[in-house]
Amino acid sequence: MNAVLDATDSQMAALADLVTTLEIAESTLSSMTAARDGLLAMAGRLAIDIAKQGEHPDGGDQSVTMIAAEIAAVQHVSDRTIERRMTAAGMLVDLFPTVWEAQAKGRISAAHSRVIVDAGAHLESSSAREAFAAIVLPLAETDSPNRLRALARRMAERFAPSTVTERHRTARAQRRVWMTDEDDGMAALHAHAPAALVHGMLDRLSQMAHTLRDENRRAKRDAVREGQEHDADDRSVDEIRADLLADLVLGGTPTGHDSHDALLGSIRGRVEITVPVMTLISGDAAAGAGTGADDSAAGSSASTADPGDFSPPAELDGAIPIDIDTARRFAGLTTGWDRVMTHPVNGRVLVVDRYRPSEHLRRHLRARDGRCRFPGCGIAARKCDLDHNHAASAGGATCDTNLATFCRRHHVLKHNSPWHVEQKSGGVIEWTSPTGRIYVDTPPAPNTVTFRESADAVAPF
Repeated sequence: MNAVLDATDSQMAALADLVTTLEIAESTLSSMTAARDGLLAMAGRLAIDIAKQGEHPDGGDQSVTMIAAEIAAVQHVSDRTIERRMTAAGMLVDLFPTVWEAQAKGRISAAHSRVIVDAGAHLESSSAREAFAAIVLPLAETDSPNRLRALARRMAERFAPSTVTERHRTARAQRRVWMTDEDDGMAALHAHAPAALVHGMLDRLSQMAHTLRDENRRAKRDAVREGQEHDADDRSVDEIRADLLADLVLGGTPTGHDSHDALLGSIRGRVEITVPVMTLISGDAAAGAGTGADDSAAGSSASTADPGDFSPPAELDGAIPIDIDTARRFAGLTTGWDRVMTHPVNGRVLVVDRYRPSEHLRRHLRARDGRCRFPGCGIAARKCDLDHNHAASAGGATCDTNLATFCRRHHVLKHNSPWHVEQKSGGVIEWTSPTGRIYVDTPPAPNTVTFRESADAVAPF
Protein backbone atom coordinates (compact mmCIF):
# COMPACT_ATOMS: atom_id res chain seq x y z
CA MET A 1 0.00 0.00 0.00
CA ASN A 2 1.28 3.47 -0.89
CA ALA A 3 2.23 5.17 2.39
CA VAL A 4 0.87 8.54 1.25
CA LEU A 5 -2.56 7.02 0.72
CA ASP A 6 -2.63 6.10 4.40
CA ALA A 7 -2.05 9.70 5.50
CA THR A 8 -4.96 11.64 7.00
CA ASP A 9 -6.13 14.97 5.65
CA SER A 10 -4.59 16.77 8.64
CA GLN A 11 -1.25 15.06 8.03
CA MET A 12 -1.28 16.05 4.37
CA ALA A 13 -2.13 19.62 5.36
CA ALA A 14 0.78 19.61 7.84
CA LEU A 15 3.06 18.33 5.09
CA ALA A 16 1.92 21.09 2.73
CA ASP A 17 2.62 23.73 5.42
CA LEU A 18 6.01 22.18 6.11
CA VAL A 19 6.99 22.24 2.43
CA THR A 20 5.89 25.88 2.09
CA THR A 21 7.81 26.90 5.22
CA LEU A 22 10.96 25.15 4.02
CA GLU A 23 10.63 26.90 0.67
CA ILE A 24 10.48 30.26 2.42
CA ALA A 25 13.41 29.34 4.71
CA GLU A 26 15.56 28.31 1.74
CA SER A 27 14.76 31.54 -0.07
CA THR A 28 15.68 33.53 3.05
CA LEU A 29 18.97 31.67 3.41
CA SER A 30 19.83 32.45 -0.22
CA SER A 31 19.09 36.12 0.39
CA MET A 32 21.19 36.25 3.54
CA THR A 33 24.10 34.49 1.82
CA ALA A 34 23.91 37.07 -0.97
CA ALA A 35 23.99 39.85 1.63
CA ARG A 36 27.10 38.27 3.21
CA ASP A 37 28.72 38.04 -0.23
CA GLY A 38 28.04 41.73 -0.75
CA LEU A 39 29.82 42.58 2.51
CA LEU A 40 32.78 40.32 1.67
CA ALA A 41 33.06 41.93 -1.76
CA MET A 42 33.13 45.34 -0.06
CA ALA A 43 35.95 44.11 2.18
CA GLY A 44 37.90 43.07 -0.90
CA ARG A 45 37.42 46.48 -2.51
CA LEU A 46 38.53 48.17 0.72
CA ALA A 47 41.75 46.14 0.67
CA ILE A 48 42.49 47.26 -2.89
CA ASP A 49 41.78 50.90 -1.99
CA ILE A 50 44.17 50.69 0.97
CA ALA A 51 46.85 49.19 -1.26
CA LYS A 52 46.40 51.91 -3.90
CA GLN A 53 46.81 54.65 -1.30
CA GLY A 54 50.16 53.24 -0.27
CA GLU A 55 51.16 52.25 -3.81
CA HIS A 56 51.86 48.73 -2.58
CA PRO A 57 53.85 46.70 -5.12
CA ASP A 58 51.97 43.48 -4.22
CA GLY A 59 48.76 44.79 -5.78
CA GLY A 60 46.88 44.57 -2.50
CA ASP A 61 47.68 40.99 -1.52
CA GLN A 62 48.94 41.95 1.92
CA SER A 63 46.01 44.29 2.50
CA VAL A 64 43.61 41.49 1.62
CA THR A 65 45.40 39.19 4.06
CA MET A 66 45.26 41.83 6.79
CA ILE A 67 41.51 42.40 6.38
CA ALA A 68 40.77 38.68 6.00
CA ALA A 69 42.65 38.03 9.24
CA GLU A 70 40.55 40.64 11.06
CA ILE A 71 37.27 39.15 9.82
CA ALA A 72 38.40 35.58 10.46
CA ALA A 73 39.54 36.28 14.01
CA VAL A 74 36.16 37.67 15.06
CA GLN A 75 34.32 34.79 13.33
CA HIS A 76 36.68 32.11 14.72
CA VAL A 77 37.54 30.66 11.31
CA SER A 78 40.72 30.48 9.24
CA ASP A 79 41.69 33.69 7.46
CA ARG A 80 42.46 31.58 4.39
CA THR A 81 38.80 30.56 4.38
CA ILE A 82 37.71 34.20 4.59
CA GLU A 83 40.09 35.18 1.79
CA ARG A 84 38.65 32.46 -0.45
CA ARG A 85 35.15 33.68 0.38
CA MET A 86 36.16 37.26 -0.40
CA THR A 87 37.53 36.22 -3.78
CA ALA A 88 34.42 34.19 -4.64
CA ALA A 89 32.12 36.99 -3.45
CA GLY A 90 34.02 39.55 -5.53
CA MET A 91 33.60 37.44 -8.67
CA LEU A 92 29.87 37.01 -8.04
CA VAL A 93 29.08 40.61 -7.12
CA ASP A 94 31.40 42.40 -9.56
CA LEU A 95 31.37 40.08 -12.56
CA PHE A 96 27.86 38.59 -12.40
CA PRO A 97 25.66 41.24 -10.73
CA THR A 98 22.41 39.87 -12.24
CA VAL A 99 23.15 36.43 -10.80
CA TRP A 100 23.88 37.99 -7.40
CA GLU A 101 20.61 39.94 -7.61
CA ALA A 102 18.66 36.76 -8.44
CA GLN A 103 20.15 35.06 -5.40
CA ALA A 104 19.39 38.08 -3.21
CA LYS A 105 15.74 37.83 -4.26
CA GLY A 106 15.68 34.12 -3.41
CA ARG A 107 15.06 33.04 -7.01
CA ILE A 108 18.18 30.83 -7.03
CA SER A 109 20.38 29.35 -4.32
CA ALA A 110 24.02 30.01 -3.51
CA ALA A 111 24.82 26.64 -5.09
CA HIS A 112 23.25 27.79 -8.38
CA SER A 113 25.32 30.99 -8.24
CA ARG A 114 28.55 29.03 -7.76
CA VAL A 115 27.77 26.83 -10.75
CA ILE A 116 27.10 29.85 -12.97
CA VAL A 117 30.18 31.76 -11.83
CA ASP A 118 32.42 28.72 -12.24
CA ALA A 119 31.10 28.06 -15.74
CA GLY A 120 31.45 31.68 -16.86
CA ALA A 121 34.65 32.62 -15.04
CA HIS A 122 36.69 32.56 -18.27
CA LEU A 123 34.39 35.05 -20.06
CA GLU A 124 36.41 38.24 -20.35
CA SER A 125 33.95 40.93 -21.46
CA SER A 126 31.06 42.20 -19.37
CA SER A 127 28.74 41.96 -22.38
CA ALA A 128 29.58 38.25 -22.80
CA ARG A 129 28.95 37.59 -19.10
CA GLU A 130 25.64 39.46 -19.21
CA ALA A 131 24.49 37.52 -22.28
CA PHE A 132 25.55 34.24 -20.68
CA ALA A 133 23.75 35.06 -17.41
CA ALA A 134 20.59 36.04 -19.26
CA ILE A 135 20.43 32.60 -20.87
CA VAL A 136 21.42 30.48 -17.90
CA LEU A 137 19.41 32.21 -15.14
CA PRO A 138 15.99 30.95 -16.32
CA LEU A 139 17.44 27.43 -16.34
CA ALA A 140 18.80 27.90 -12.81
CA GLU A 141 15.35 28.88 -11.55
CA THR A 142 13.84 25.57 -12.67
CA ASP A 143 16.64 23.01 -12.40
CA SER A 144 19.02 21.63 -9.76
CA PRO A 145 22.64 22.85 -9.49
CA ASN A 146 23.86 19.40 -10.49
CA ARG A 147 21.85 19.40 -13.74
CA LEU A 148 22.65 23.04 -14.36
CA ARG A 149 26.41 22.47 -14.30
CA ALA A 150 26.69 20.72 -17.67
CA LEU A 151 24.20 23.10 -19.30
CA ALA A 152 25.99 26.19 -17.98
CA ARG A 153 29.36 25.01 -19.28
CA ARG A 154 27.84 24.33 -22.67
CA MET A 155 26.19 27.79 -22.77
CA ALA A 156 29.40 29.53 -21.69
CA GLU A 157 31.28 28.09 -24.68
CA ARG A 158 29.09 30.19 -26.98
CA PHE A 159 30.61 33.37 -25.57
CA ALA A 160 34.13 32.14 -24.81
CA PRO A 161 36.91 34.36 -26.24
CA SER A 162 39.24 31.35 -26.50
CA THR A 163 38.96 27.63 -27.19
CA VAL A 164 39.05 24.83 -24.65
CA THR A 165 42.51 23.90 -25.95
CA GLU A 166 43.86 27.40 -25.33
CA ARG A 167 42.32 27.59 -21.85
CA HIS A 168 43.64 24.15 -20.98
CA ARG A 169 47.21 25.32 -21.56
CA THR A 170 46.65 28.02 -18.96
CA ALA A 171 44.79 25.73 -16.57
CA ARG A 172 47.65 23.24 -16.54
CA ALA A 173 49.69 25.79 -14.60
CA GLN A 174 47.21 25.43 -11.73
CA ARG A 175 47.70 21.69 -11.24
CA ARG A 176 48.39 20.76 -7.66
CA VAL A 177 48.04 18.10 -4.97
CA TRP A 178 46.62 18.73 -1.50
CA MET A 179 45.28 16.91 1.51
CA THR A 180 42.29 17.16 3.83
CA ASP A 181 42.13 15.50 7.25
CA GLU A 182 39.14 13.36 8.14
CA ASP A 183 37.90 11.41 11.17
CA ASP A 184 39.18 8.17 12.69
CA GLY A 185 42.82 8.64 11.71
CA MET A 186 42.00 8.99 8.01
CA ALA A 187 42.77 11.68 5.42
CA ALA A 188 42.03 12.33 1.73
CA LEU A 189 44.60 13.08 -0.98
CA HIS A 190 43.35 15.26 -3.85
CA ALA A 191 44.95 15.95 -7.22
CA HIS A 192 44.00 18.72 -9.64
CA ALA A 193 45.62 17.80 -12.95
CA PRO A 194 44.79 17.34 -16.66
CA ALA A 195 41.67 15.18 -16.93
CA ALA A 196 43.28 12.70 -19.31
CA LEU A 197 46.06 12.00 -16.79
CA VAL A 198 43.72 11.71 -13.80
CA HIS A 199 41.37 9.38 -15.65
CA GLY A 200 44.36 7.37 -16.80
CA MET A 201 45.76 7.10 -13.27
CA LEU A 202 42.45 5.91 -11.88
CA ASP A 203 42.00 3.44 -14.73
CA ARG A 204 45.48 1.95 -14.19
CA LEU A 205 44.88 1.66 -10.45
CA SER A 206 41.52 0.03 -11.16
CA GLN A 207 43.00 -2.50 -13.60
CA MET A 208 45.72 -3.41 -11.12
CA ALA A 209 43.21 -3.67 -8.27
CA HIS A 210 40.85 -5.90 -10.25
CA THR A 211 43.77 -8.12 -11.29
CA LEU A 212 44.85 -8.56 -7.66
CA ARG A 213 41.27 -9.08 -6.46
CA ASP A 214 40.68 -11.79 -9.09
CA GLU A 215 43.99 -13.46 -8.20
CA ASN A 216 43.10 -13.40 -4.50
CA ARG A 217 39.71 -14.98 -5.19
CA ARG A 218 41.27 -17.64 -7.40
CA ALA A 219 43.83 -18.51 -4.71
CA LYS A 220 41.04 -18.79 -2.14
CA ARG A 221 38.98 -21.10 -4.38
CA ASP A 222 42.02 -23.31 -5.10
CA ALA A 223 42.81 -23.58 -1.38
CA VAL A 224 39.23 -24.57 -0.55
CA ARG A 225 39.11 -27.12 -3.35
CA GLU A 226 42.39 -28.71 -2.24
CA GLY A 227 41.49 -28.56 1.45
CA GLN A 228 44.49 -26.38 2.31
CA GLU A 229 44.68 -23.67 4.96
CA HIS A 230 44.79 -20.27 3.33
CA ASP A 231 45.04 -16.75 4.74
CA ALA A 232 42.60 -15.16 2.34
CA ASP A 233 43.03 -11.59 1.10
CA ASP A 234 39.44 -10.33 1.04
CA ARG A 235 40.18 -6.65 0.38
CA SER A 236 37.69 -4.87 -1.87
CA VAL A 237 38.71 -3.18 -5.12
CA ASP A 238 38.48 0.23 -3.38
CA GLU A 239 40.78 -0.93 -0.58
CA ILE A 240 43.32 -2.39 -3.02
CA ARG A 241 43.25 0.78 -5.14
CA ALA A 242 44.03 2.92 -2.09
CA ASP A 243 46.82 0.56 -0.99
CA LEU A 244 48.34 0.52 -4.48
CA LEU A 245 48.35 4.31 -4.64
CA ALA A 246 50.14 4.54 -1.28
CA ASP A 247 52.62 1.87 -2.39
CA LEU A 248 53.38 3.63 -5.67
CA VAL A 249 53.72 7.11 -4.17
CA LEU A 250 55.69 6.16 -1.06
CA GLY A 251 57.84 3.44 -2.55
CA GLY A 252 58.09 4.14 -6.27
CA THR A 253 60.79 6.04 -8.12
CA PRO A 254 59.63 8.75 -10.57
CA THR A 255 60.66 7.65 -14.07
CA GLY A 256 59.60 10.76 -15.94
CA HIS A 257 61.00 13.28 -13.47
CA ASP A 258 64.18 13.31 -11.43
CA SER A 259 66.83 15.68 -10.15
CA HIS A 260 70.18 16.13 -11.89
CA ASP A 261 71.76 13.77 -9.36
CA ALA A 262 68.87 11.28 -9.54
CA LEU A 263 68.05 11.79 -5.86
CA LEU A 264 64.23 11.86 -5.94
CA GLY A 265 63.99 8.11 -5.47
CA SER A 266 65.85 8.36 -2.17
CA ILE A 267 63.42 10.90 -0.68
CA ARG A 268 61.10 9.43 1.94
CA GLY A 269 57.80 10.78 3.25
CA ARG A 270 58.01 12.47 6.65
CA VAL A 271 55.35 12.76 9.34
CA GLU A 272 55.44 13.89 12.97
CA ILE A 273 53.69 11.74 15.56
CA THR A 274 53.21 12.36 19.27
CA VAL A 275 52.24 9.51 21.57
CA PRO A 276 52.15 9.30 25.38
CA VAL A 277 54.71 6.77 26.53
CA MET A 278 52.13 4.82 28.56
CA THR A 279 49.96 4.50 25.44
CA LEU A 280 52.97 3.33 23.45
CA ILE A 281 53.93 0.57 25.86
CA SER A 282 50.49 -0.44 27.13
CA GLY A 283 48.27 -3.13 25.64
CA ASP A 284 45.54 -2.41 23.12
CA ALA A 285 42.89 -2.65 25.83
CA ALA A 286 44.43 0.24 27.75
CA ALA A 287 44.92 2.35 24.64
CA GLY A 288 41.29 1.91 23.69
CA ALA A 289 39.75 2.04 27.16
CA GLY A 290 36.51 3.92 27.30
CA THR A 291 35.75 3.40 23.60
CA GLY A 292 34.37 -0.09 23.76
CA ALA A 293 36.18 -0.78 20.47
CA ASP A 294 37.35 -4.16 19.24
CA ASP A 295 39.58 -4.05 16.15
CA SER A 296 39.04 -7.71 15.26
CA ALA A 297 37.86 -8.55 11.76
CA ALA A 298 34.58 -9.88 13.16
CA GLY A 299 33.47 -6.35 14.03
CA SER A 300 33.15 -4.32 17.21
CA SER A 301 31.71 -5.21 20.59
CA ALA A 302 30.73 -2.85 23.38
CA SER A 303 32.33 -3.07 26.79
CA THR A 304 32.35 -1.04 29.95
CA ALA A 305 35.68 0.56 30.86
CA ASP A 306 36.83 2.68 33.73
CA PRO A 307 37.37 6.24 32.35
CA GLY A 308 40.30 6.53 34.72
CA ASP A 309 42.13 3.86 32.71
CA PHE A 310 41.92 5.83 29.47
CA SER A 311 45.17 6.41 27.59
CA PRO A 312 45.07 9.16 24.95
CA PRO A 313 45.64 8.05 21.34
CA ALA A 314 48.67 8.93 19.27
CA GLU A 315 48.38 12.11 17.19
CA LEU A 316 49.65 13.08 13.76
CA ASP A 317 51.01 16.64 13.56
CA GLY A 318 49.58 17.26 17.03
CA ALA A 319 46.01 17.28 15.78
CA ILE A 320 44.87 14.11 14.01
CA PRO A 321 44.26 11.03 16.22
CA ILE A 322 45.75 7.85 14.71
CA ASP A 323 45.59 4.21 15.74
CA ILE A 324 48.19 2.85 18.15
CA ASP A 325 49.29 0.09 15.73
CA THR A 326 50.43 2.69 13.19
CA ALA A 327 52.17 4.71 15.90
CA ARG A 328 54.03 1.63 17.14
CA ARG A 329 55.19 0.74 13.63
CA PHE A 330 56.63 4.25 13.21
CA ALA A 331 58.18 4.05 16.67
CA GLY A 332 59.98 0.88 15.65
CA LEU A 333 61.26 2.37 12.40
CA THR A 334 62.43 5.81 13.55
CA THR A 335 66.04 6.44 14.54
CA GLY A 336 65.14 8.79 17.40
CA TRP A 337 62.28 10.42 19.26
CA ASP A 338 61.98 13.78 20.95
CA ARG A 339 60.99 13.35 24.60
CA VAL A 340 58.49 15.97 25.81
CA MET A 341 58.34 16.32 29.59
CA THR A 342 54.96 17.63 30.77
CA HIS A 343 53.51 18.69 34.10
CA PRO A 344 51.66 15.70 35.63
CA VAL A 345 48.63 17.77 36.65
CA ASN A 346 48.05 20.58 34.12
CA GLY A 347 49.85 18.98 31.16
CA ARG A 348 51.98 22.05 30.39
CA VAL A 349 55.17 21.38 28.42
CA LEU A 350 58.15 21.71 30.77
CA VAL A 351 61.13 20.68 28.67
CA VAL A 352 62.03 18.79 25.51
CA ASP A 353 65.15 16.69 25.22
CA ARG A 354 66.55 13.78 23.28
CA TYR A 355 69.18 11.12 23.84
CA ARG A 356 71.16 12.88 21.08
CA PRO A 357 69.96 16.46 21.62
CA SER A 358 70.11 19.00 18.78
CA GLU A 359 68.28 22.24 18.14
CA HIS A 360 66.82 22.00 21.62
CA LEU A 361 64.91 25.25 21.52
CA ARG A 362 63.32 24.52 18.14
CA ARG A 363 62.05 21.18 19.34
CA HIS A 364 60.73 22.70 22.55
CA LEU A 365 58.76 25.35 20.65
CA ARG A 366 57.39 22.86 18.12
CA ALA A 367 56.22 20.68 21.00
CA ARG A 368 54.70 23.62 22.89
CA ASP A 369 53.01 25.38 19.98
CA GLY A 370 51.92 22.41 17.88
CA ARG A 371 50.77 24.65 15.03
CA CYS A 372 50.87 28.25 13.80
CA ARG A 373 49.99 30.58 16.66
CA PHE A 374 47.67 32.87 14.69
CA PRO A 375 44.07 32.35 15.90
CA GLY A 376 42.32 29.76 13.79
CA CYS A 377 45.36 28.65 11.80
CA GLY A 378 46.13 24.92 11.82
CA ILE A 379 49.42 24.73 9.89
CA ALA A 380 51.64 22.23 11.73
CA ALA A 381 54.53 23.72 13.71
CA ARG A 382 57.14 21.76 11.77
CA LYS A 383 56.04 23.66 8.64
CA CYS A 384 56.23 27.06 10.37
CA ASP A 385 58.86 29.75 10.91
CA LEU A 386 60.23 30.59 14.35
CA ASP A 387 59.72 34.28 14.96
CA HIS A 388 60.92 36.70 17.64
CA ASN A 389 57.82 38.36 19.08
CA HIS A 390 60.03 41.22 20.21
CA ALA A 391 62.49 41.67 17.34
CA ALA A 392 66.04 40.51 17.98
CA SER A 393 67.28 43.66 16.24
CA ALA A 394 65.53 45.66 18.96
CA GLY A 395 67.02 43.63 21.79
CA GLY A 396 64.55 40.75 21.88
CA ALA A 397 65.94 37.61 23.48
CA THR A 398 66.21 34.30 21.64
CA CYS A 399 64.29 32.20 24.16
CA ASP A 400 61.04 30.32 24.48
CA THR A 401 59.33 33.32 26.11
CA ASN A 402 60.03 35.49 23.06
CA LEU A 403 59.67 32.97 20.24
CA ALA A 404 56.64 31.37 18.64
CA THR A 405 55.84 29.37 15.51
CA PHE A 406 54.08 31.27 12.71
CA CYS A 407 53.33 29.92 9.25
CA ARG A 408 54.89 32.00 6.48
CA ARG A 409 51.57 33.72 5.74
CA HIS A 410 51.09 34.98 9.30
CA HIS A 411 54.80 35.64 9.78
CA VAL A 412 54.60 38.06 6.85
CA LEU A 413 51.31 39.48 8.18
CA LYS A 414 52.96 40.28 11.52
CA HIS A 415 55.80 42.22 9.93
CA ASN A 416 53.93 43.92 7.08
CA SER A 417 50.63 45.05 8.57
CA PRO A 418 49.30 46.86 11.65
CA TRP A 419 48.73 43.54 13.45
CA HIS A 420 50.71 43.51 16.72
CA VAL A 421 51.91 40.45 18.65
CA GLU A 422 52.82 40.11 22.32
CA GLN A 423 53.69 36.91 24.16
CA LYS A 424 52.35 36.49 27.68
CA SER A 425 53.38 33.95 30.30
CA GLY A 426 52.84 30.27 29.56
CA GLY A 427 53.32 30.74 25.83
CA VAL A 428 50.03 32.64 25.44
CA ILE A 429 50.09 34.83 22.32
CA GLU A 430 48.07 38.05 22.25
CA TRP A 431 47.29 39.53 18.83
CA THR A 432 45.99 43.08 18.49
CA SER A 433 44.22 43.70 15.18
CA PRO A 434 44.30 46.91 13.10
CA THR A 435 40.88 47.85 14.54
CA GLY A 436 42.08 47.39 18.12
CA ARG A 437 40.42 44.06 18.84
CA ILE A 438 42.46 41.63 20.94
CA TYR A 439 42.59 37.92 20.16
CA VAL A 440 44.30 35.46 22.48
CA ASP A 441 45.83 32.20 21.25
CA THR A 442 46.69 29.63 23.92
CA PRO A 443 49.13 26.77 23.27
CA PRO A 444 47.18 23.59 22.46
CA ALA A 445 46.88 21.03 25.19
CA PRO A 446 49.71 18.52 24.65
CA ASN A 447 48.95 14.90 23.90
CA THR A 448 49.89 13.63 27.35
CA VAL A 449 48.60 12.02 30.53
CA THR A 450 47.71 14.07 33.61
CA PHE A 451 46.81 12.90 37.09
CA ARG A 452 44.32 14.20 39.56
CA GLU A 453 43.48 13.29 43.12
CA SER A 454 40.68 10.78 43.47
CA ALA A 455 37.41 12.08 44.90
CA ASP A 456 37.57 9.26 47.43
CA ALA A 457 41.01 10.22 48.67
CA VAL A 458 41.26 11.17 52.33
CA ALA A 459 42.72 14.59 52.96
CA PRO A 460 45.84 14.55 55.22
CA PHE A 461 45.55 15.94 58.73
